[in-house]
Amino acid sequence: MHRAAVVDEKISAASKGSSGGSHSGSAQDDLDKPDSHIVRVNEDSKEDDPLGHLPPEEAEVIRKQLDMPKVDLNYLGLFRFASRNDVTIIVISAIAAVIGGAAMPLMTIIFGELGGTFQKFALGTITAAKMQSELNKFTLYFVYLGIGEFVMIYIATVGFIYSGEHISQKIREQYLRAILRQNIAFFDKLGAGEITTRITADTNLIQDGISEKISLTLTALSTFFTAFIIGFIKSWKLTFILLSTVVAITLIMGGGSTFIVKYNKQSIDSYAEGGTVVEEVISSIRSTTAFNTQDKLARQYDGHLQVAEKWGLKQKTALAVMLGFMMCVVYLNYGLAFWQGSRFLVSGDTNLSAILTVLLAVLVGAFSLGNVAPNGQAFTNSVAAAAKIFGTIDRVSPLDPEADGGEKLKHVEGTIEFRNVKHIYPSRPEVPVIHDMSLIVPAGKVTALVGSSGSGKSTVIGLVERFYDPVGGNVYLDGHDISKLNLKWLRENISLVSQEPILFGTTIFKNVCHGLFGTEWENASEEEKQELVTKACIMSNADTFIRSLPEGYDTNVGERGFLLSGGQKQRIAIARAIVSDPKILLLDEATSALDTRSEGVVQAALDKASMGRTTIVIAHRLSTIKTADNIVVMSNGTVVESGTHDQLLERRSAYYNLVEAQRISAENNEKHAEVDDISRADDDERLRLTLSRTKTKGASAADPGDASTADKLDRTATSKSKSHIALENRVPETKPRYGLWELIKLTASFNSNEKFYMFVGLFFSIVAGGGYPTQAVFFSKSIVALSLPPSEYDKLRKDADFWSAMYLMLALVQLIAYLFQGLAFAYCSERLVHRVRDRAFRTIMRQDIAYFDRGENSTGALTSFLSTETTHLSGMSGVTLGTLFIVITTLVAAIAVSCAIGWKLALVCTSTIPILLGCGYFRFWMLAKFQRRSKKAYGKSASFACEATAAIRTVASLTRENDVWNNYHSELQGQLQESLVSVLKSSILYAGSQSLILLVIALGFWYGGSLMKTGEYNMMQFFLVFASIIFGAQSAGTIFSFAPDMGKARHAASELKALFDRKPEIDTWSNDGVPVPEMEGTIEFRDVHFRYPTRPEQPVLRGLDLVVKPGQYVALVGPSGCGKSTTISLIERFYNPLAGGIYVDGRDISTLNLNQYRNHLALVSQEPTLYQGTIRENILLGGDRDDITDDEITAACKSANIYDFIQSLPEGFQTICGSKGALLSGGQKQRIAIARALIRNPKILLLDEATSALDSESEKVVQQALDTAAKGRTTVSVAHRLSTIKNADRIYVFDAGRIAESGSHAELMAKGGRYHELVNLQSLGKNN
Repeated sequence: MHRAAVVDEKISAASKGSSGGSHSGSAQDDLDKPDSHIVRVNEDSKEDDPLGHLPPEEAEVIRKQLDMPKVDLNYLGLFRFASRNDVTIIVISAIAAVIGGAAMPLMTIIFGELGGTFQKFALGTITAAKMQSELNKFTLYFVYLGIGEFVMIYIATVGFIYSGEHISQKIREQYLRAILRQNIAFFDKLGAGEITTRITADTNLIQDGISEKISLTLTALSTFFTAFIIGFIKSWKLTFILLSTVVAITLIMGGGSTFIVKYNKQSIDSYAEGGTVVEEVISSIRSTTAFNTQDKLARQYDGHLQVAEKWGLKQKTALAVMLGFMMCVVYLNYGLAFWQGSRFLVSGDTNLSAILTVLLAVLVGAFSLGNVAPNGQAFTNSVAAAAKIFGTIDRVSPLDPEADGGEKLKHVEGTIEFRNVKHIYPSRPEVPVIHDMSLIVPAGKVTALVGSSGSGKSTVIGLVERFYDPVGGNVYLDGHDISKLNLKWLRENISLVSQEPILFGTTIFKNVCHGLFGTEWENASEEEKQELVTKACIMSNADTFIRSLPEGYDTNVGERGFLLSGGQKQRIAIARAIVSDPKILLLDEATSALDTRSEGVVQAALDKASMGRTTIVIAHRLSTIKTADNIVVMSNGTVVESGTHDQLLERRSAYYNLVEAQRISAENNEKHAEVDDISRADDDERLRLTLSRTKTKGASAADPGDASTADKLDRTATSKSKSHIALENRVPETKPRYGLWELIKLTASFNSNEKFYMFVGLFFSIVAGGGYPTQAVFFSKSIVALSLPPSEYDKLRKDADFWSAMYLMLALVQLIAYLFQGLAFAYCSERLVHRVRDRAFRTIMRQDIAYFDRGENSTGALTSFLSTETTHLSGMSGVTLGTLFIVITTLVAAIAVSCAIGWKLALVCTSTIPILLGCGYFRFWMLAKFQRRSKKAYGKSASFACEATAAIRTVASLTRENDVWNNYHSELQGQLQESLVSVLKSSILYAGSQSLILLVIALGFWYGGSLMKTGEYNMMQFFLVFASIIFGAQSAGTIFSFAPDMGKARHAASELKALFDRKPEIDTWSNDGVPVPEMEGTIEFRDVHFRYPTRPEQPVLRGLDLVVKPGQYVALVGPSGCGKSTTISLIERFYNPLAGGIYVDGRDISTLNLNQYRNHLALVSQEPTLYQGTIRENILLGGDRDDITDDEITAACKSANIYDFIQSLPEGFQTICGSKGALLSGGQKQRIAIARALIRNPKILLLDEATSALDSESEKVVQQALDTAAKGRTTVSVAHRLSTIKNADRIYVFDAGRIAESGSHAELMAKGGRYHELVNLQSLGKNN
């Protein structure tokens, strides 16, 4: 029977239905069609408009939900969120920066005057005494300049860093606020990883562009203008001629930076795509580990990295070309100045002092422009990053929960009406989900929606909550169109409990309180809240288990609530929904993820909760909705029939067939609900007794269980459990500290293949570094030539021409050197970042599951770690190394040359180099310290923001937007206070390093002048020594403008090294252990004790014994939280047991080779994880070898009951699944996951509630697939729905971490024990 052909047929075929006897009767067959929805994804949306096939008004509705405004942002736009204080601080700092910048050019005047004084002395026109007094006067000027410089630079640095932090904090907050404001369709389109990257990396880029970089730039610009003003005053002709260099430099930089920005943007984009891959993988790490797919996924990530590397390389190349030409122009400028200056001098237009002042002023000015260059990149990056962030901030959300518009009804009855609603999800415009549907939900009554998955049930709930706007028709509340009502008010009156409840990483009490937002109890006192919360928890049957936890209501639930079992989470979510006593309650399969026992309890809670309110229930398990006032059967987005349970059964139509599919008889349900409550009370009582007993004895929570069990195990009540003893012997993990050398070795190891390029780069760096000392020789020779008296003007012109030509030669050599070193290092550094990212990603995937359970390794934190830390590491390679070499060469050569020419002055000048370098070093050290702290705070607040955005539907339905924002705000506020103190300290050293240069120059002049006065030195010696060392040291000072990058790099390197060195206890990389070529499939647990590493106080397994024989189908059943899923995790070896052992084929699995062992296993979990990519790629991820044929894939798909569906898709196996498989229905995803498991041809198949999240039809299809799959394999299945496992060979009933009873369905039923009770709760038809 080829199903694809009849996809379009409506469910009407089923209503003719037969109660067909055969295994796949036609009724079942027809009912299976709705799960064959074809989801066509439009690949080439660029060429044709994806909304082209829709009528214009519908397309408009969808476009409105997706549109992103284009933001044309200029740099000033970054300061949109500056407060008045910020502006004041910025203005003051800017003025200080400008004054600070003027100090350097003023120095050139003094320098020129002193040069003139020396010349006059050399020509004998002034006496020694006169020279000394001039020297003293000018030296003092230098000192005053130095002090002024210090104060100004200090103010400027502190002011800008502070205001930059403050403004970027505001941007972070505004961005989060904007994100929380957006409609859900916006999130369907963006990956969660992308939002993470924006909140962490991009806001850091913005901060970078509005902090101290501005003060550096302003200082530089001010230097530039002051310099030229001075030049024009001293000799306007010469200054005009030298202006050409500035024009040249500006053109070079302008041209270069446009390319840099363009390439940089492209590189950022391809990393963001890679980020989404990372986010998908880490959030589903269990499935990644179980299938050993680490390598395949890493290769996929690597694909994105290669693209990013290409753009990064282009960007750095542009930078190198730019630098090379700049250096070239600088040296040409010297040549031009001396050549043209000599002509003016001869014609009497100017004098030596003016030439010197103008030359230095133009140079200082032009160089200061050079300082603008590297910052230019930070500014352009920050604007690029901000464009995306501000785009989101400016986006007007069509469904804005913060908007005040819309009316609020005084009184809500709760009648909901759908009139001719048509809906299309904006992220999938090709597929209409609801066609022309009309439905009335009467006030105060329970209306149930049933139908196959993909029939539009959940969509109804999304439309009532107004997550989306329908493209046609309207939804009414009490006769008012809900699109006219205030959105926040609407959501405050509706409570939603969804299928996979999301809790936030805080305490249980706080989680339930989240339900109070927007109600009159929002600001109630703690006592009142406690009372409400307790009441709600009692109502949702959660109170007893909460009180049994060591910290009760103050227990932290962990990220996304992963520390609780499904049933516990669900009950807390229900408490959260009913705590505010809402008028309308929406239950989206609220009990599907629970086992029978919890379900009975939760169902009772829901029945109580829905009394007297409008309730819409979506249920897959029909037994849960029999009592509903109205049951609506949906198929393919339309209503097929509706009525009460009995009416619909009489019709013997679609609903009757659904009921048949579940074959549930309704007898003795009531009786057993009471029994369950009583037995539940016994359990909870026992648990409480044990806990109180342990508290009094002062031991830490021993295993619950009364004295009799204690006797059985021959230990007294006070003795500690095996787990406890094992835990006490564990050594806690410590964070290692690394020396600088180790980190450099680590960084170098990533570039080991590029040795040749490194060598080329270093060689040319040395050539480039020799530029300054060489230039000092030319400089002093030129000055001597220009000092000749009028009588020797011919010689003066000839010498000046010669030295100018030498400058030309130097300029060309420098151009070549800078080009080559830039290119070589750019290549190395891009390779480095690529390799580090790849390795870091692989290493993260190597970690054991316990690593991901820890709070600090949340998905958000690890995603942002990969995007930011790896980029910082490049600060230890490439460009920075090149700069270091240039500087070292400069210093060494300068000292060598000057000592040879005039050692006395050379030594005095050299003695000052440590001062200049020391200041720079201290700044580096302070910044590194500052870095470490801010990383931690922003990381924490970022992962908080990510948790909220990942659970946006939950946040929206709870109207928790303001609360999320306030928490985020207070985290950032604390961060700001701390950083201010550290900035105040580190800026002292920075300002010092700027101003001390002036004092050093003063010292050099004064001592050199004194030596000249006694005739020991001549002018050439003085200028050569002075220029080579002082200018050399100044250029060495520029190295520390790289300090922030070095600080980040060092920190990043130690973080990465810690990651690379971390050897997980269960290591997928190790080849140790006995090889496992073959496996029979016997599984045996011997007295296994286990507790989760993140919750050592909560015992999970307490002496579990169980045996599975080869080829057996074994089912594990029991209440939620009793250790069923844990057993599966232990078989997969996600964790090691604390005591006891797990044996497969008689060998302890911890002694086996891990990867070979896992290759014999396949896991199908409750929430199937699919990755972006095609269906085919997703199925292939299961394979453990690369040469899987198409026939094998087809066979696996046929066994998984999904082959026909895939064939019916327009693109077949090449259909794209979308992020996390969002474009497929639950049943389709689950069947693909089964195909993925089967492609491995596993010996042991592990099913962790593989069908719990499906409706009864899809379940039947999937269950068939599972039954086929289980043939001839050892299968361990965890099931909540007992109907799915009654055919199992052996059923183990769990209770509190041990086996309570075991046997086949018939044996256990005969026994009349726990299992019998569970079965009756689900009231299955008798199995005989």
